[in-house]
Amino acid sequence: MSRLTVFSVRNRALIALATVFGILAGLWSASALPRELFPSLQFPVLVVATPVSGSSSSVVEEQVTRPIETAAQGLNSVVEVQSTSTDGFSSVVIELDYGTDLGAAQTDLQRAVLSLPQLPDTANPQIIAGNLDDFPIIQMSASGGEDVNGEELVDRLERFVLPEIEDLEGVRSATLSGVADRVVTVELDEEAAQEAGVSVSEVGQVLQANGVVLPGGQVLHGETELPVQVGSRLTSVEAIAELPLLTQTTIGARTAAQQQQAAIGETEQAAQEAGEAAAADPTNPELAGQAAAAQAAAEQAAAGAVEVPEIPTLGDVAEVSLQERPATAYTRTNGVASVGLAITKTPDGNAVEVSHALEEALPELEQSLDGGELVTIFDQAPFIENSIEDLATEGLLGLGFAVLVVLVFLLSVRLTLVTALSIPLSLLVTLIGLTALGYSLNILTLGALTIAVGRVVDDSIVVIENIKRHTTLGEDRRDAVLNGTREVAGAITSATVATVAVFLPLGFVGGAVGELFRPFAVTVSLAMLASLLVALTIIPVVGYWLLGTARRAEHAPEAADTKPEEHAEARPAEDAPDRLQRAYLPALRVALGRPWVTLALAAALLAGTVLSAGLLRTDFIGDTGENTVQATLQMPVGTTLEETDEQAREVEDWLTERAEVQSYQATVGSTGGIEAVFTGAGSGTAAFAVTVDEEVSGLTFGQSLTSHFEPLLPEGATLTASAGQAGPVGSSLSIRVQAQDPEDLQETAEAVTQLMRDVGAADVVNDLAETVPTLQVQVDRAAAAEVGVAEAQLGQVVQAATDGATVGEVEFGTQQLDVVVLHNSASDVQALEEVEVARDTDGEAVLLGEVAELAIVEEAASITRVDGLRAATVTGTSTGDDLSAVTSDLEERVEALEVPEGVQVEIGGVSADQQEAFSALGLALLAAVAIVYLVMVATFNSLLQPLILLVSVPFAATGSIGALLVTRQALDVTALIGFLMLIGIVVTNAIVLIDLVNQYRAQGMDRTTAVIEGARHRLRPILMTAFATILALVPMAIALTGGSAFISQPLAIVVIGGLLSSTLLTLILVPVLYELVERGVTRFSRS
Repeated sequence: MSRLTVFSVRNRALIALATVFGILAGLWSASALPRELFPSLQFPVLVVATPVSGSSSSVVEEQVTRPIETAAQGLNSVVEVQSTSTDGFSSVVIELDYGTDLGAAQTDLQRAVLSLPQLPDTANPQIIAGNLDDFPIIQMSASGGEDVNGEELVDRLERFVLPEIEDLEGVRSATLSGVADRVVTVELDEEAAQEAGVSVSEVGQVLQANGVVLPGGQVLHGETELPVQVGSRLTSVEAIAELPLLTQTTIGARTAAQQQQAAIGETEQAAQEAGEAAAADPTNPELAGQAAAAQAAAEQAAAGAVEVPEIPTLGDVAEVSLQERPATAYTRTNGVASVGLAITKTPDGNAVEVSHALEEALPELEQSLDGGELVTIFDQAPFIENSIEDLATEGLLGLGFAVLVVLVFLLSVRLTLVTALSIPLSLLVTLIGLTALGYSLNILTLGALTIAVGRVVDDSIVVIENIKRHTTLGEDRRDAVLNGTREVAGAITSATVATVAVFLPLGFVGGAVGELFRPFAVTVSLAMLASLLVALTIIPVVGYWLLGTARRAEHAPEAADTKPEEHAEARPAEDAPDRLQRAYLPALRVALGRPWVTLALAAALLAGTVLSAGLLRTDFIGDTGENTVQATLQMPVGTTLEETDEQAREVEDWLTERAEVQSYQATVGSTGGIEAVFTGAGSGTAAFAVTVDEEVSGLTFGQSLTSHFEPLLPEGATLTASAGQAGPVGSSLSIRVQAQDPEDLQETAEAVTQLMRDVGAADVVNDLAETVPTLQVQVDRAAAAEVGVAEAQLGQVVQAATDGATVGEVEFGTQQLDVVVLHNSASDVQALEEVEVARDTDGEAVLLGEVAELAIVEEAASITRVDGLRAATVTGTSTGDDLSAVTSDLEERVEALEVPEGVQVEIGGVSADQQEAFSALGLALLAAVAIVYLVMVATFNSLLQPLILLVSVPFAATGSIGALLVTRQALDVTALIGFLMLIGIVVTNAIVLIDLVNQYRAQGMDRTTAVIEGARHRLRPILMTAFATILALVPMAIALTGGSAFISQPLAIVVIGGLLSSTLLTLILVPVLYELVERGVTRFSRS
């Protein structure tokens, strides 16, 4: 690596020019990098959401969910398939192995689902992948002016607002929610339909036979070949009403009339021919009698003649109209009826720029609503910008502290400026790397950059301090730069490689944690490699220019005639210990003089560390600090939409009274879209999206919301709240129960629900729904067959008499609209029994009650299955501050729980996520130690000396654990990432120390003197790098601004504590161990 320094010093102008270009490229990268909340991550999850209007949960399970489950099981790398079937909705969640090509899997699943032949006509599957980019970055609501109704508002939004928003750079889609569906309603007139012989199924047949465009081949028109197209689409209600009803009744009537007309014609023809024959032979009485009989027959036939009836149209027997489907959900913003608008960005889109562009376009967009209003409910941009500003503030403060440390130790403004230059240069090079790799600026990469501020200066500190030491020995500036850098190049390269290498195992950590923190690891690694490049190229060049020429000592040899090794050999005798070294050397000599006492004290300290680790609280990942809240109200099973709406309005009234609430949006009921997978489907659900003031924690506000309504909700109702939008990790406790027997499942689920409450969990919810009364129509197939009606036809008759039977679709403009037939409306069970379903041979009406039995039965409102087994999930929110303790308590109680045979109880949720993450990161820590050892073996060409250096690692844990205990900070995933990072950091100082000791011994110095002189000369850079890193991390450790504190604060505390303890012990313990080990090696060699 020293050759790189030689090249840089020889080509100073080139390095200067490259530095300027690098600065410009880094500044461009800083402005060009997309800014978003979380990295663009893909989690191996596919979701199939299928609305099935008018179907009970059991019908949905049998006809929709099970076929989709079967299709999903055919995919490769399937880990688990979980499904939920409710009235009118099916959701199937497929979990795949990490590393699966999600795009290909989604395509395969879509192909498999669309090819299912047995799905009901009303089923409309939607498939989404587990991509954070699929979640909205901005949620808005639109309300119309005084003279604008709901239909006009939606029309204006679709024609003017959505196209403008989707044209903004970085926007992938803008979609509406809370929009009332329009349907084409065909309300049959009972008498006219009966006269024309029109049934519900025949209306469907008419629609299928018309409005279809078919290819008709090709024909020539002159010399031009024209494609032939047959038919035209139905584009209006009038066109549907004018459809001819070619039913069996109308065709039969026309055929009978036409046959009668033909018979009359034949009779008249025969009468005419008989009359002509009689006229030709008037004397023949027989011919005259035949003519009279034929004429009488003709007159009689003409008297009974009927006209050929015209073919009736659909409009003759029904009223056809375009109507809004009965509401299944209400959407309100700040208490006013509204339409929701969700905006998603492209994978490379910039969330902040999209937000700003939308803000600029907002006045013009609102003008198109004719007095309407667009209100922002959720926007990631302010939180992202605040995080960037906060982290930049903490980073600048850290930079200032690091520079101050360098100034205090070097007591030179010029040297301090040279060293400080490495921080912005390294960060700018890192930004270039992030741009090249396609990363974004988010709370993970920003946190990594901020934490790297204290580390990127370390290599430069070691280089510049050693260059300064060479100048004090009288070397000219060129030799001081080259010799000083050459002397430490190998050590800082090994140290930097070790620091970067510890992140390699993170690439093999699976789950959400691995996906989430991989960009963090890449960013830190880029920063460290950039700092090494800067320290070996730019810093020597700038040092050459700024250091000036030192005055030679009289006894210093000429640089031109002396080898670097000779300089090094003479150097220890020439420089007397400074004040700092004089304070350190007595302690070092005492430790070297009593090595076994030193080791005993260290062992006692290590034992105390192990014991104190048991006092740590644990967590998974802390609160992000967002000022948004997502709340869900779940009413008891069987609650009507109106009752849910009434309770939701009480929550809205409370939100309106809170001064800290900026805006809120309430969605009562379910629109049946993909959001129903997460918020729940049915009339008993209400979802609230709330934005509070920036200084208010969403987590704290959510807790006050739920605690206020907990005693006020009806029995069986729950209100849960979580901070922030959909994030990459969950935060709820969860226990899953699986069983074949429904009674065993219910019994165990209830026991687990009580168990969850016993451990102190709040917002406990058991998703095993209660049964609800359902009207079941049991068809007597034999009786129905006698009157010529099939079971499926009876189903359509019942649908037409209740909610309406969907018999097809038509395309009006860009919209696909259902066609719904209403016939024989029945409002209660008795009326439904009396609905006419057919006519017997005598023309008498056959009622539904005559061919079917109507019975009220109890049926589950929701059916959940996991890999084919019925399941129930009990969730709750941990109220304690120690997740491991809560998890242990849960595990003990679950193990003690007596369950029926065949019942499985499994702890999942945040507890399982924490255990998986801690286990994976524990292995990563061990792998990191092994990698660091490998790097040091390559550096020192020894198996024993690296083991001496690794003693710094456990003693780093001493300070880290102590710091976590003192600050009452929980050990979570980010703290473990800090331990991982610490492994690479703490060996840096030991590498630099032992490397110099080995150099001195290679130059002929005895072992003990080399240890003392090496430790003495490395004291200042070791303390400088340690305190520069520590002080740079202090603003993050105290969460000065709060920006991304959930990531940076635990990590900073761990690194600060670990550096404090490991640095002090490295300066004492590592020399002692080196002396003991090398003494033993020498004795062994002699023997």
